[in-house]
Amino acid sequence: MKLGIAVTDPHDWTAAALLKAAVDRDFETYLIDLRQTEVVIEEDVVIYCQGLALPTLDALVVRDVGAGPMEGVSFRFDVLRQLEMQGTLILNSPEAIRNAANKYHTTYLLAKAKLPVPATFSVQNKEKAIEMITDLWDVVVKPVFGYKGKGIIRIRDGKIVEPNGSISPVPWKRQIAQMIDSWGMLYIQEFIENQGRDIRAFVVNGKVLGSIYRSGREGHWINNLSQGGTSSPCCLSHLQERICIEAAEAVGTVFAGVDLIEGSGGTMVLEVNGTPSGAGIYSSCGVNVAGYILDYILSRSL
Repeated sequence: MKLGIAVTDPHDWTAAALLKAAVDRDFETYLIDLRQTEVVIEEDVVIYCQGLALPTLDALVVRDVGAGPMEGVSFRFDVLRQLEMQGTLILNSPEAIRNAANKYHTTYLLAKAKLPVPATFSVQNKEKAIEMITDLWDVVVKPVFGYKGKGIIRIRDGKIVEPNGSISPVPWKRQIAQMIDSWGMLYIQEFIENQGRDIRAFVVNGKVLGSIYRSGREGHWINNLSQGGTSSPCCLSHLQERICIEAAEAVGTVFAGVDLIEGSGGTMVLEVNGTPSGAGIYSSCGVNVAGYILDYILSRSL
C-alpha cells in the first residue's frame, strides 16, 4: 500500500512514529508537506505534491495541514476532500478535522450527543458578551480556531487572570471589545474549578489506548504541555472511557485526543483534537499509538 503522512514539522514525534510503524508494516511511505501541493485543471485534474501524484496514495494520515492565510488552508482542505472523493482513505477525514478544529462546532456536536460540556456561550455582540461574563463571574474566552492553549484569557470577578495566576492591569471590558472586533464573535466557557490538571485520552477506532494527566506549573491554570505543563499516567473510570469514545465518535474522528476536566459537577469534555500528538501518551504510558492507526488502515484494505 502507498501511504502518505502529511506533516510540516520535520522533527514531529508523531510523524516519525508513524513513519517507523509504516516501514515495519511494509507500506510504501511518503512524507508530504501539503503546503507544497499544486493542482492543474485542464482536460483532467492533476494533483501533485513534491513530485508525487497524490491520488495514487491508498491512504493519507494527516498530522498537520499547515497554518497560514485562510485561502491557503482552505485550499489544502479542498484538496483533501477531493482526494477522499477519488478513493484515498484520509485519516482523519477532512470533515472530522474541521469539526475538531472549530471549538464552537465541537461543543455543539458534543452537546447534541448528550455528552457533558461546560456551560458555553457564543455571541457576536460586545454588550451581550460583557453581560454574560459579568453574570458568570469566572470564565475563559477562547479563540475558536486556537491550539496549544494560545490566545486563551480568563476573567474572574471582573479581572483578567494571567496564566500564572497573577492579575492583569488591562481592563477586561476593553480586552473583550478588542477580541470581538478582531474575531467577529466570542466563544465563552464557564471556568471549571479543578485540581490543577486535566486529562488527555487517546482514542483509536473506538478504544481508549491510554490517558494522561496534564498538570500546570505551580499557580498556573493552563495545563497544556506546550505551555509548560507536565504529564503523568491516568487511569480512567469506565464512565470516562465511554465519554471519550463517544466524544471521538460525535466529532467523526477515527483517532483523537479527547480532553476532559474533572470538576465538582463530574467529568466534562473540553475539546477533541483531530490531529493529536502521540508523544505525551508514549512518554507517560509507553503506548505507541502509531501502530494502532496503521493497523486500522490495514483492516480497511482487507
